[in-house]
Amino acid sequence: MGRPRTNDEAVRERLVACATELLATRPRESVTVRAVAAAAEASTTAVYSLFGGKDGLIGAVRDRAVAGLFQDLATVRPSADPLADLYALAVAYRRWGRGHSHLYTVLFGGVQSFDPSGAVGAADPIRPLLAAIDRAVAASVLAGERTSIAVSIWGTLHGLVTLELAGALDAVRAEAAFHSTVHATLRGWTTPEVFRALRRAEPAP
Repeated sequence: MGRPRTNDEAVRERLVACATELLATRPRESVTVRAVAAAAEASTTAVYSLFGGKDGLIGAVRDRAVAGLFQDLATVRPSADPLADLYALAVAYRRWGRGHSHLYTVLFGGVQSFDPSGAVGAADPIRPLLAAIDRAVAASVLAGERTSIAVSIWGTLHGLVTLELAGALDAVRAEAAFHSTVHATLRGWTTPEVFRALRRAEPAP
């Protein structure tokens, strides 16, 4: 009979979860192998056995955040309305951030940089946004360079979600701000024809 595995998937899960919480709530330099192992009730040996060390553990946290956000954004299927698709992506982004606040904080707190002009991997969260922007530009709904549009939309979303997670906006204000600000941002990139059509469709004051 072989020796039982002590550094199994359950230990790995605890280490990733504890590292995520510590990275999101403490200065990064204080997140040591010993601190994570103690929080997870595991040995430091487990960190090296399962991840190769601190960098590998942080990489696992990063990968989980990237994959989770990508999966949520990828559930938004293209429709005949590119603007509606972009708004749906914004909703999915906010939903993931609110549901995974620690992963969100780690993802956009320096562990994983956001670079819409860089190489796009198969599970890069920016892929669905860039694809929707490309469809909108091709349909003459949006006008502009894709990276500039992507940074504008992401900056808006990041600011709104960060304020909401920090408690700076209550539920009612956060909902209203999200709706009005995202629509205003998207409208700012629309072509003149689409902008005029949107204005005509607005209800009279």
